Amino acid sequence: MNRFLAHFFGSGRVCRLATICRSWLACLWLAGLMGTSVRAESVSIVVASNAAPRVRFGSEQLAAALKQIGASVVVQASASPQAQGERVVISVTGCLVKEGFLINGDAGALTILGGGDSGALYGCLELAKRIREAGKFPQTISVTDKPAFALRGTCIGMQKTYILPGRHVYEYPYTPDLFPWFYDQALWREYLDFLAANRMNTLYLWSGHPFASLVRLKDYPYAVEVPDDVFQKNQVQFRWLAQECDKRGIWLVQMFYNIIVSKPFAETNGISTQLSKPTPLTEDYTRKSIAEFVRDYPNVGLMVCLGEALQGTPNQLEWCTNVILPGVLNGMRAAGLKEQPPVVIRTHAMDADAIMPAAYGVYTNIFTESKYNGESLTTWEPRGKDQAIQLHMAKLGPHLVNIHILSNLEPFRYGDQEFIKKCMQAARDRLGATGLHLYPLSYWNWPYSPDNTDPPLLQWKRDWIWFEAWARYAWNPDVPEKEDHNYWISRLTDFYGDAGAAEMILAAYNAGGEVAPRLIRRFGITEGNRQTLSLGMTLDQLVKPDKFGAIEDLWLSQAPPGERLDEYVKKEWNHEPHAGETPVSILNETHQYSERALASAEKALPLVTKNHDEAVRLQTDMLCLFFLNQFYTAKVAAATDVLRYNYSHNINDMKAAETNLSQSLDSYRYLAAIASTNYLFANGMQTSQRKIPVSGGLKGKPANYLWSQLVPMYEKEFTDFQAKVSKLEQETNTLTTAATVDDSKVTPLVSAFFKVISTNAESYTVKVGELPFTDRQYKLEQLAPELNGLTGIRFSHNAAKGGQLGPIEIEVKEPVQVLVGYFKSDKKTWLQVPKLEFAAQADERGGVDAVIENAATVQDCPGLDIHAFRYDAGRQKLEFIGQGSFVILGIVPQSVQITKRDAHGGVSK
Repeated sequence: MNRFLAHFFGSGRVCRLATICRSWLACLWLAGLMGTSVRAESVSIVVASNAAPRVRFGSEQLAAALKQIGASVVVQASASPQAQGERVVISVTGCLVKEGFLINGDAGALTILGGGDSGALYGCLELAKRIREAGKFPQTISVTDKPAFALRGTCIGMQKTYILPGRHVYEYPYTPDLFPWFYDQALWREYLDFLAANRMNTLYLWSGHPFASLVRLKDYPYAVEVPDDVFQKNQVQFRWLAQECDKRGIWLVQMFYNIIVSKPFAETNGISTQLSKPTPLTEDYTRKSIAEFVRDYPNVGLMVCLGEALQGTPNQLEWCTNVILPGVLNGMRAAGLKEQPPVVIRTHAMDADAIMPAAYGVYTNIFTESKYNGESLTTWEPRGKDQAIQLHMAKLGPHLVNIHILSNLEPFRYGDQEFIKKCMQAARDRLGATGLHLYPLSYWNWPYSPDNTDPPLLQWKRDWIWFEAWARYAWNPDVPEKEDHNYWISRLTDFYGDAGAAEMILAAYNAGGEVAPRLIRRFGITEGNRQTLSLGMTLDQLVKPDKFGAIEDLWLSQAPPGERLDEYVKKEWNHEPHAGETPVSILNETHQYSERALASAEKALPLVTKNHDEAVRLQTDMLCLFFLNQFYTAKVAAATDVLRYNYSHNINDMKAAETNLSQSLDSYRYLAAIASTNYLFANGMQTSQRKIPVSGGLKGKPANYLWSQLVPMYEKEFTDFQAKVSKLEQETNTLTTAATVDDSKVTPLVSAFFKVISTNAESYTVKVGELPFTDRQYKLEQLAPELNGLTGIRFSHNAAKGGQLGPIEIEVKEPVQVLVGYFKSDKKTWLQVPKLEFAAQADERGGVDAVIENAATVQDCPGLDIHAFRYDAGRQKLEFIGQGSFVILGIVPQSVQITKRDAHGGVSK
């Protein structure tokens, strides 16, 4: 008996039989083991009258399953000796692992023992599922189970695909106009039931500054940014949602960014809504907002993103330890809580090694969270710097991996359960994670999928296999292969009506799921949502990725070891051995995978007897993946030819590139014809933050979000390339893929009138020999012709280098572009171009992309590129993200068009 108990109670822990027998519930369980038999005419569910809401919810789900098979169900608080029929006794014990459960019994007397209330809930759900599948009450059963990952949850973005007029990124009040689905309780119940059925136990709501929609502060009553009736509605709905989550074993967590304040608060106090540094006012407001939130919603968790707007480790450390965590403690005391509420801290855009030890010194109940593969899905072999950070966080305390944004998978279906299973194993074994935080496949458009259907598809219905696979392996990432395969065939057979179709569809999912991860990790600019893989890449982006701000973490952390395209071509030319993944090996693999996925989907379609429309849409997705892969294969070949030409100077390489570029264009046209009619958009984030292959927002409006909108761009790219090859044949000059301009025809830009207001800077004439700094004798030695004669602004190099310059205030009479020179060095001396992966608001004024490369040289300094930042008329403060020195080489009207080019070799001396 002891060995039997040890088997079910796990970890070598044996509960004494006498202790179990003190409970009449346990006695019934023992009676069941001894063979008590009753007739199957009705079912009694025995659950304590004071059972927790989630235990009662579990019993209700079990009762519903029994009624589905025609059973008569009685729910009672105690067992009746005279009761006829089967009996299920639900109990909670401290002897089982948290959330674990045991279902045991025979001859109609069953017991569900749960490790806590959630364990009892999951035991009820498991038995209910088995009853529905079998169509009958089990006469004998012995099941024990427990989760591998402590937190398993999904997130929902309280955000839109666009930026609201007059606001900044992430700023979306909770209102019925913006989020009508938030107030739809029937929709919530359906989704929460889906999460509970998949044993998900957390739900994250993402917002920039939710407090001004959910709490009212005595000291700052004007900070609320929704009308009174909406505010009251929000509070009622939020409390209802927390209650509905709780009874399903789900912990509701509200996420927020820093530093963001409400719009009325900012306007009242004459500040921006997003700040890079703390002030006493914003510290007090934020600390009290958090405290009030914890007091009003004591069972709702908080998730903190320190980075993005808030810049610099000292500022983030101050904000975390003196504002965020003390605010939670203050709210805890006000609510009378005896235990610290859990707080999740993202390691995104911050130095986690420097901040987290100090945070644990202030507050102990902390979870950390890091992106698994950045903002894409790329590999089950994460390594490098990112792996080291996550392992360090896991040593400090419980750590979550965030499957984030999925910018390389959008907008197609994804159900590669083999890939997902390996990812969850890697999350545990390579990263030390104990929790999963999962994004939907179309985050910005919740709750609807991007499919062009009427009515729109709900994401958890379209992408049920996505959610279910992550949940399944977060519960157990080590399911035996044969058992796992049979499970998915059963699920897909149930969905599509035919086992043969199920086999083909699973094969399509597992093959198709390998294409996008391999392409992005070997050829991409970034793993972030700055790039939408399915919209393609330009030839220039493949040839010179560094020009477009390539993020090396993509291939050093989020990919197996291998070679980038330029490295591969160089080794080929020098006859050097290759190592790891290569562009050629990856393209060979993705060709085979895309062909196999399409063939499997096509074979499945005639066999499908249920959900035929969805089977057609899946086949269409695999066809899109096929042409997308054909596009990349041909375009990478063209880029390879161009890179080889830089060594060979053989015109035949350029002619080969022209042929391959033409083939890539043909494939893209096929892709556009299919995808543009079946999808409303390729990518959810339709703002200027998206840059690759081209900006996603023009003048504040969504743009370039459909394949058909990009066909003209790729056609122009091809005709321009043709012309360059033709010219090269005639002139035999070196060709660059960047736009070039005859420097003899370049005229200086027109300067805008402006006045420097602040005392930390002064104006000067930009020309060769002038000094761009007030405290250094560094002269301008070379200058692109268009900059000559403009009026620049100079200041202390030392102050800028040390982060002490402060804002430069100017006054302009018209909208302008400020021309900022970033020095091309990664040393801390020089200001770095902001990366949208870590500061999403950085490109609201433009300026992330260079407009004139190699625009000037300054004595004893690195070369520099010019970036143009937009400012409106009136008084403006020039503030730049980060710390380090830079130059301002002119201010021109916004109406002036600046030709993007590389001025290298065309600068005046």
